[in-house]
Amino acid sequence: MTSAATETTRRPRRSAATPGWALLIDLVCVVVFALVGRASHAEGLTLGGVADTAWPFVVALGLGWLAARALWQVWPVLMRHAWLVWLVTVVGGMLLRRVSGDGTAVAFVIVATLFLGATLIGWRLLASLVVRRS
Repeated sequence: MTSAATETTRRPRRSAATPGWALLIDLVCVVVFALVGRASHAEGLTLGGVADTAWPFVVALGLGWLAARALWQVWPVLMRHAWLVWLVTVVGGMLLRRVSGDGTAVAFVIVATLFLGATLIGWRLLASLVVRRS
């Protein structure tokens, strides 16, 4: 027989977002990163320009999602998955930028790491707080 406390600890954690919504939010985070970066450097905010800036990070984000799925057998919608998605997105995005001939200046790496960390981790943190309150 199991106790009520054991039953409670075995329940899976709830998320405020389904995998589809979580992926969409992550993609929005990456696109906003590209938009803010282009705007702050007075680069054009054309669809092509934003896509050119965002694509390495979008591809890396997808790889982060696949890595999380392979590691935990779930889609990365919870707070505990955020660090892997964030790290793969930043490191993979920088590697893809480098091999495609785009720059990876130290300041850019720092800004990307902080912005993507704040957004990819931040929305999951906020969602986890909302779920705990409900």
